[in-house]
Amino acid sequence: MEIYALYGPSGTGKSTSALALAHRFKISAIIDDGILIFQGRKVAGQSAKYEKTTIQAVKRAIFLDESHRKEVIQALKENPIERLLILGTSQKMIKRIQDALELPTIEHFVHISDIRSSSEIKAALFERETKGRHAIPIPRLQVEQDFISRLISRVEKIILSSKKEEYGETTIVHPQFHAGQIHVSEAVLKKLVLKSCRDLPFVHEISKIKVEMSAEPVITLHLSLKLASGESIQNLSHQIQKSIYQEFLEHLNLEVGEIDLLITTVQWKMQSPVTS
Repeated sequence: MEIYALYGPSGTGKSTSALALAHRFKISAIIDDGILIFQGRKVAGQSAKYEKTTIQAVKRAIFLDESHRKEVIQALKENPIERLLILGTSQKMIKRIQDALELPTIEHFVHISDIRSSSEIKAALFERETKGRHAIPIPRLQVEQDFISRLISRVEKIILSSKKEEYGETTIVHPQFHAGQIHVSEAVLKKLVLKSCRDLPFVHEISKIKVEMSAEPVITLHLSLKLASGESIQNLSHQIQKSIYQEFLEHLNLEVGEIDLLITTVQWKMQSPVTS
C-alpha cells in the first residue's frame, strides 16, 4: 500500500481538497478525522466532527479508542486499497495515525499550501471562524440521520473522474464542538470598502458596493472620480484596488480575489490660473 499524507492547520481546507488530490494521484482511500473512505464511500469508523468537544474530537481523529481503531484496521485489510491518503493537522499527527492503524511508511507528504493558494487558505479560515463549517468527504446520505437534521448545511461538490464517474462527494456540517463563531455582516464588509476609499482624494462618490464571499472575496464597486488634468484613470484605479486589498488583509486576514471597478462619471478639477 502506497501512503500519501495531506497536512496543515485546522480550517485551511484539507477535507475540501482531499477528493481532488485523491483524483489527481489515483488514490482510492482516505483517512480523515476518524473515518476510512474507500471509492468515495465511508466503509469504517466514525467522524471526529460528530463529537461534542474538541478533546473528544482529537481522540477520535487519532484512533485512541480501541474498538474504533480495530474496526478501521479490519476494513483496511478487507478492501483492495493500493493508495491511501491520510489527513492531519501536522506530520506528527499523521504519523500517530499511521502507527495506530499499523500502516506502512508514509512515502509522500503534501502541505495544504502546495495545493491551495494563500488567498484560498485565508478564505477557508475565514469561513471556519465566521460560519463554523467543516467538510466531510463522504455523501450526505452516509452522515448519520440524527446528525443530518441539526448540523448539515449543504452538499458542497461532487468530484467526477475523466470518464464522468462519480469520484466522491463532500458534505458541509456544523459540529457541536465548534462554538463562539465570529459574525461578520455584509454591512461591515462594505464599510471596510468605504474606509479604504475614504482617504483617497480623487474618489468623489461611491454609489454601489457589492461583496460576494465564495472561494475568495469578490468586490464590485461603482464610483465617480475627480481628476486633475493629465491624471491616469488606470493608475488611480490600481490605487483604489490596492487600498481595498490591504484593508481586507489587515482587518480580516483575507486576500481579495477580485476587485471590479465601474467608473460611472469623471469630474475634472479646475486648474488655478497662472499669475505673473
